[in-house]
Amino acid sequence: MQVDKGLLTDIEYHCSPNQDNRPDIDDITGIVIHNISLPPGEFGGDWIDDLFLNKLDPKAHPYFEKIAKVCVSAHLLIRRNGNIIQYVPFQQRAWHAGVSKWGDRERCNDFTIGIELEGCDVNPFEIEQYRQLVEIIQLLCKAYPKLTLANIKGHQDISPGRKTDPGPYFDWKYLNELLLQT
Repeated sequence: MQVDKGLLTDIEYHCSPNQDNRPDIDDITGIVIHNISLPPGEFGGDWIDDLFLNKLDPKAHPYFEKIAKVCVSAHLLIRRNGNIIQYVPFQQRAWHAGVSKWGDRERCNDFTIGIELEGCDVNPFEIEQYRQLVEIIQLLCKAYPKLTLANIKGHQDISPGRKTDPGPYFDWKYLNELLLQT
C-alpha cells in the first residue's frame, strides 16, 4: 500500500459526493480519528458505505430516518477486519469534522484527513484496525510533509461536548506504542 495521487493503492475506492476542494492543498497538517457503526453498535454490512455515498435508505432502520439526508464523508474507513475503503482523495476536503476547532484553527475539514474506524464508544477496537491505522498514518506522514505523529487527534478533541469518538475504548497508548515501534 502507498499513497498515489491522493489515493491509497491496493484498496477499494468508493467516490463520495460529499467532498470539495480544500482551501490550500499544501496545508494538510492533521489526522482526525473517528468511530462509526450503523445502526449504532452494529458492525458489518453496507450501511456506512450507503451513508457516505448518500444512498442510505431511511426506511431500513428507525435510526436511519434521522441521518439519511445528512451529507458526510471521511477519507478512509477501516473495518473491524482491517479492510480499508477510501471515499475521498486526500487532497480533497472530506466532510468529517463538522463544527470543530484544533488549537486556534476552526473548520478542521480544511486541513485534516478524517479516518473512521468501524466501532463505537462501548466496544474495544480490533488489533487489525490499529495495525492498518499505523501503516496508514506512516504513509500519510511520508506523503504529506506537514503531518507528524504529534498531529493526530480524536473527533472528541476538536469537537468537545458535541462528539465523543473515537471513544473511551480507543487505546491511544497502544496506538502510540505501535507508531514508535515501526
